Amino acid sequence: MTKKPTKDPKRKQPAAVINRRARFDYELGQNILAGMVLTGAKVRAVRDSRVHLKGAFVVIRNDELWLQNASFSVKSSGNDSDNVIDTSPVKLLVNKKELKELTRARTDGYTIVPTKLLPSRRYIKVEIAIGKGKKSYDKRETIKRRESDREALRQMKGQR
Repeated sequence: MTKKPTKDPKRKQPAAVINRRARFDYELGQNILAGMVLTGAKVRAVRDSRVHLKGAFVVIRNDELWLQNASFSVKSSGNDSDNVIDTSPVKLLVNKKELKELTRARTDGYTIVPTKLLPSRRYIKVEIAIGKGKKSYDKRETIKRRESDREALRQMKGQR
């Protein structure tokens, strides 16, 4: 009887990459989890948490979803210390029903934005959301609300 290999305690699970800017720039609606078609170098970059989603967006071309402008810091083949920023498009995998829903939202004037990159043991998935762009006065209102919440927490801590 063979033993199952145990988990290596030194190897920890890579953390999720969160696009915090998307929550500030867009009013986000429904979330959809999509698979990604990645090369080996990009998979290594995700596992090492060398990915940025700031400024990334999703487009629909030929009935396929493509993640544009996501930055993967890929190690070059020549020298170990050199990193190359790869912003080439990445194909996203969703089922037909979700693709039809995203296409309808896109024609209604919504933007499709990646919010999280979730590396699991075997698969790497991206959470995309349908969002409507905020106006500058909405952004100022969000900042005011956040600051007032912080001030209220400070007051509560001061009273104890």
